[in-house]
Amino acid sequence: MKSRDEVFATLEVAKRVWAVAAVHGEAERLAALHRELARRFAAGDRLVYLGNYLGHGPDVPGVLDELLWFRRDLLIEPGLEPWDIVYLRGAQEEMWLKLLQIQFAAEPTQVLEWMLGQGLAATLAAYGNADEGRARLREGTVAATRWTGSLRDAMQARPGHYELLTGLHRAAFTAGGELLFVHAGVDPHRPLTEQGDTFWWGSGYFADIDAPYQGFRKVVRGYDRNHAGFAAGPFTATLDGGAGFGGTLNAACLDLDGRIVEWIEV
Repeated sequence: MKSRDEVFATLEVAKRVWAVAAVHGEAERLAALHRELARRFAAGDRLVYLGNYLGHGPDVPGVLDELLWFRRDLLIEPGLEPWDIVYLRGAQEEMWLKLLQIQFAAEPTQVLEWMLGQGLAATLAAYGNADEGRARLREGTVAATRWTGSLRDAMQARPGHYELLTGLHRAAFTAGGELLFVHAGVDPHRPLTEQGDTFWWGSGYFADIDAPYQGFRKVVRGYDRNHAGFAAGPFTATLDGGAGFGGTLNAACLDLDGRIVEWIEV
């Protein structure tokens, strides 16, 4: 079982926090966003990626490479520590990690088809083959295990990819409890430790949050499954611009009062 520190990331001594919305395989957009972010990143800033790096778009491996390269470049600067850059798990990453264990599912063929329809097809194409997967799942558990092992090997052949995706956090917050960052939402009727799959699948309650959730001044999410676009209110903000679906890739910089003080859209 993961410890609390592995499940939730704490952003220490943050003056401002940059949050990057769902990327969805848009490597070129992410690189453009990073170029602008590098120009604006200041001392005391922290960085959170809000999940869904995989899926839908044209260059999933390129996105993971870009995430790793930009992290390396940022950490060259004095005053920034590795834990000041946080990666959250999104629905796409959750599905990919489940796919690597699909041989244990009760109905693996049906699960695979559902995942492919949810955007995982682009990720699978980067590291394997869907038709081969269908065939191996029909052959049984042993063949399916060999196939998922080949997917893992293909990802591990790209330096840092597997390590990045197996080290994701469920949520992040500033040390003083001012800001909470999640992938797709929270259920305000449940405490943070009992959100479960709500973190990556969202809930119908996010737009209804009309008071500070568990004392946080603002809850920021990076993906809206309804694709309603950017929205910000007194207690919540949705940064998703539709990257991977013909829209933009967005990043916002928030101060500890929850105000968006800088904005990047590519």
